[in-house]
Amino acid sequence: MTPAARVAAAIEILDMVGDGTPAEQVLTRWGRANRFAGSKDRAAIRDYVFDVLRQKRSAAWLGGAGTGRGLMIGLLRAQGVDPATLFTGEGHAPQPLMEYEVTAPEGAVPADDAMNLPDWLAESFRNSLGDKAEETAHLLQSRAPVTLRVNTAKTNVSDVVLMLSEVGVQTVPNPLSPTALTVTEGPRKIRNAAAYLEGYVELQDASSQAIVDGLPAASRVLDYCAGGGGKALALAARGADAIFAHDAEPARMRDLPLRAARAEAEITQLTTSELARSGPYDLVLVDAPCSGSGSWRRAPEAKWRLTPEQLAQTTALQDRILDEAAELVAQGGTLAYATCSILQDENAARIEAFLARHPAWTCDWQKTFDVSDLGDGFFVAHLTLRQ
Repeated sequence: MTPAARVAAAIEILDMVGDGTPAEQVLTRWGRANRFAGSKDRAAIRDYVFDVLRQKRSAAWLGGAGTGRGLMIGLLRAQGVDPATLFTGEGHAPQPLMEYEVTAPEGAVPADDAMNLPDWLAESFRNSLGDKAEETAHLLQSRAPVTLRVNTAKTNVSDVVLMLSEVGVQTVPNPLSPTALTVTEGPRKIRNAAAYLEGYVELQDASSQAIVDGLPAASRVLDYCAGGGGKALALAARGADAIFAHDAEPARMRDLPLRAARAEAEITQLTTSELARSGPYDLVLVDAPCSGSGSWRRAPEAKWRLTPEQLAQTTALQDRILDEAAELVAQGGTLAYATCSILQDENAARIEAFLARHPAWTCDWQKTFDVSDLGDGFFVAHLTLRQ
């Protein structure tokens, strides 16, 4: 495909996303219906779509419309590309620019549009982040770093760096965690690399790794909201006697057995009815369902779909999960609460609410990881029951 044809495909996909169909679903359908598109074409089109979703308001302002066409015109301008060079109407290129599309708007993108958030979320950002709100909103408009976790139960960092470099994947140490490597070249080669296929590395954000690094040593560990099992695998690499994984929707853990076998880790999956029977646990990690606001670089569509009502439902769910998980903690153990959110309603406010409901508990430690070039935004707090 020509560069202009890729732009035309992105316009088509963005219009379908604008009609309410999830971007991943549209991209998958488009790829199946257009077999002529090679892997590089699909990757380039995907990048266009997600770059637009990260900065939809400013792209619409720069392009003069919120349609797929307007958004792509705006994105190209934001990237320093003259849209007229691609909107030629030749071959599979988009139709030439209309008279009203030729000239870019004058001046800087208005502040509200530059944050690239719904208005109510911009207010929440300011309340949660203070003078870091605008900077954080801007960082969420860029692509997230690709980060690996070295499985130190099987290998070491220096050996992994060499293994990956031999297949064209270049990495540098990430200071957020001693097991973290940031990929600087060849990220799309990782899933076919022996280091990945043989369980020497896993894809995992560096802030997420740092949360596991900071957990206290424990013999019996439960990952209560395990999802795909990334943190359970990281915990297993630290050498606990027994690692258990649970999720209210077990289908989320369907890949965990394969990943655990690859990593040579023993992780026991538990259904909800088995939790109490297998407990108590010295450490219960609650990586709670949340808005995902700290990781919106990876899933930018979520920030446009989130509503105040959904956020309120999520915080209520977080409260319920904390109450349930607290019942599973052994005497003297730790309840660790984490989110990949940067909104105070989901973080410190939930800890305060928990302590108000459970005055016998105390918060020993909490930390916020800002969105940065090194990792996603996260929050973690350690809770213990007073003796």
